[in-house]
Amino acid sequence: MAAPNPWIILPFVLLLGAMALAPLAAPHWWLRHYAKVAFGLGAVTLVYYLVVLRDLSHVWHTVHDYLSFIALIGSLFVVAGGIHIRVPGGATPLANAIFLLLGAIVANVLGTTGAAMLLIRPWIQMNQPRVTAYHVAFFIFLVANVGGCLTPIGDPPLFLGYLQGVPFWWVAKNCWPMWACGVGLLLAMFYVIDLRNFSRATRTARETQTLHESWRCDGLVNLLFLAVILGAVFVRQPPFLREALMLAAALGSWFATPRSVHAANDFNFHPVQEVAILFAGIFATMMPALEWLHLNARTLLGDEAVPGMFYWGTGLLSAALDNAPTYLGFLHALFGVTGAKDVHLVLAQFPAEMVAISVGAVFFGAATYIGNGPNFMVKAIAEQRKVRVSTFLGFIFKFSLPLLLPVLLVVWLLFFRH
Repeated sequence: MAAPNPWIILPFVLLLGAMALAPLAAPHWWLRHYAKVAFGLGAVTLVYYLVVLRDLSHVWHTVHDYLSFIALIGSLFVVAGGIHIRVPGGATPLANAIFLLLGAIVANVLGTTGAAMLLIRPWIQMNQPRVTAYHVAFFIFLVANVGGCLTPIGDPPLFLGYLQGVPFWWVAKNCWPMWACGVGLLLAMFYVIDLRNFSRATRTARETQTLHESWRCDGLVNLLFLAVILGAVFVRQPPFLREALMLAAALGSWFATPRSVHAANDFNFHPVQEVAILFAGIFATMMPALEWLHLNARTLLGDEAVPGMFYWGTGLLSAALDNAPTYLGFLHALFGVTGAKDVHLVLAQFPAEMVAISVGAVFFGAATYIGNGPNFMVKAIAEQRKVRVSTFLGFIFKFSLPLLLPVLLVVWLLFFRH
């Protein structure tokens, strides 16, 4: 089969550039036309593969991976939207730190998308009336990204790795020290910052409690549907049975959840619809980019695989683009550098490099709003709840560079420098 022309990578570059810049330069235009952009650019690549290369098998494999990816993300989104947690306001810094730690753990079960959608509303509520932009930023750091580093369910790039053949428990076994370090450092930073904010707040703000509210969880029937989704992850044969089970669980959740719960969560399908459309374009357009990385990895990265190089390379591109396709790109690059033919050989001979790619993709996904799918969803919900969140560049300069970057440096020094 002929290699794709490098110029066909251009639709991938244009789509990622549009995702990064269009919401800032022309937000209303992007909201109306992002589907046309994603589908149009994706169609260019698909036509090239089907008509010029006649590579039907590659297209079919990509379609299967996309459907598996969206089935997991979408089903977790629906099930999480059927659970509503009501909390009192006026949380203390210690209560907040415990909540974020629990959210980081839950992210490995519900996925960062499911955990973020489930917990962002109670997180905002429990910090009324002193909730600020840094509350949203640390929620994105811990719940929507770093926390989900222990299972393939946790974060989209790790699930793509699972689809490529990475064993389910390999991630937890090999990435837990980095997870503990990253989560611990971020929680310590948050506690210090929140303690200062709490002490500066007025006495009324510190003592505020929503008297008619108490800790309560509605929609617990969805735990049953969550169990179905988690069980389906382990189903590999026959084809599409896993995705069918996830879809069935999502439909069951939708019809079994009282409308009052969905109303309390302001639940709608727009966030997951946007993710599904954009990732359809990403999965289609990234096919030639992945092939090019595989063929040219040895030239770009040299003959020797170095964990630190894969950590920073995967991480920086995950922050600038999106961590799911970046993970796949550097996985293919590792194949090219090592000459390995499958994931199992890479895991046996180059485990440190695989850990570096996994941690880099998950941790650096927190650095920008476009680094991981849930980030934009969290921002949108916070704005809907009248929280003053940072702009795209403000998030980077106020939070990612001064707070997240030192943690990323420590993780590199402790685990990937040598």
